[in-house]
Amino acid sequence: VQLQASGGGLVQTGGSLRLSCVASGFTLDYYAIGWFRQAPGKEREGVSVISSDGSTIYAESVKGRFTISRDNAKNTMYLQMNSLKPEDTAVYYCRARGIGYDYWGQGTLVTVSS
Repeated sequence: VQLQASGGGLVQTGGSLRLSCVASGFTLDYYAIGWFRQAPGKEREGVSVISSDGSTIYAESVKGRFTISRDNAKNTMYLQMNSLKPEDTAVYYCRARGIGYDYWGQGTLVTVSS
């Protein structure tokens, strides 16, 4: 059972990145999914989730700029990040949570230069 995140990198302010997270060993569509991030010296925070009822939630700081999605056929979740700001710099983690299960990806670093 594994979540493999990718897509991070260095981007200038105003740029875009698309993070991907591929699930293996389990079927992603049965789980609530989400993206979290942890900036240097700060606690991990939620960025966006798709709950088990299909509703989507975004942190206020990313509303209108980030979009979470999932492709059940590819067993993959995504986070499209537009209009990136230096304060978006962090390690981004994907998560899949179900009844009795809670899986985290290894994290992918996003660095936004000013």
